[in-house]
Amino acid sequence: MFGGMLSRILANVIVTITLAFLFNNYLTFWLDWPGTITFLAHKQWFGFGPLDASLEGGEVTLGWLQFLSYAGPIVFIVTYVCISPAKPLRADAEALSSMAAYIVRAAFWSVLLIGLVDMVISFLRVEGLLAAIAGTELTQELGKSKFRGAYVHLPLIAISIVIAHFVRSLGFIWLAFLIVLAEFQIVISRFVYSYEQAFMGDLVRFWYAALFLFAAAYTLVHDGHVRVDVFYTHFSERKKALANAVGSLLLGLPLCWIILSTGMWDRGSSLNSPLLSFEISQSGFGMYVKYLMSGFLVIFAVSMTVQFMSYFLNSMATLRDEPTLNAAASS
Repeated sequence: MFGGMLSRILANVIVTITLAFLFNNYLTFWLDWPGTITFLAHKQWFGFGPLDASLEGGEVTLGWLQFLSYAGPIVFIVTYVCISPAKPLRADAEALSSMAAYIVRAAFWSVLLIGLVDMVISFLRVEGLLAAIAGTELTQELGKSKFRGAYVHLPLIAISIVIAHFVRSLGFIWLAFLIVLAEFQIVISRFVYSYEQAFMGDLVRFWYAALFLFAAAYTLVHDGHVRVDVFYTHFSERKKALANAVGSLLLGLPLCWIILSTGMWDRGSSLNSPLLSFEISQSGFGMYVKYLMSGFLVIFAVSMTVQFMSYFLNSMATLRDEPTLNAAASS
């Protein structure tokens, strides 16, 4: 039982730290809060600091809140696991898998809605029709990436988060079908009507990148990733579970954390920089979604982290001879 509790604590704490890192990234670089590292340096805790200029007044309060956003959930998880020692590992694994699926569903709905709406805006702009519909002032604002990102893309993302709660279908097949349609209309418009604009290719790349990166966690759930399989096929179920548990911790998880840490460590990092500046491509009348494609890697890393921890817990349950949830319920 003690080993099972440690596994639950480890998996849930890893997921919590990952989500807290993203939350604090938003507070630090979007809202200009001091940051957890800066707060620890101010307190000279865990070997950090001292700062050249100490935090003062409200900055210290904000620093405490950011520190507690890490420490509080960790304490809660340890406490919860300790008061529910008999909870099956597979139950936690299923909860984490559902979380990963929800993240991916919300991301898929976001790219679907943003792709369609941004394509329409870009088409109307390039054809000079937007001013007649939205007015001159709004048309000028929609030509600015920060305005379009804040007032068009972000509301659509919020709507997508709500839709994902009620619509359980991931829609991989539909998104793949839409990519084929988007590419097909480029072929028809180019070779039949001699018409092509930058936003048409942008839409295909936008959706294809989403399909490739967001489907990774879903594929892991169904064990659909291609294995370089020399020994694994001949392993017993316990050896397979051991390989999956160790691989999740030592191979899968570090990859996800490397993506997040190197891409989001400071304001100028490879993922933070385009997201903070709402970066767009050089084609001014193309779609304004390039910065979102940087965010795809964030979604990939987070969803895979959550799913790797689900995979880890399922593997540990197998090693501990824990029955499946259906078998346990029927007994």
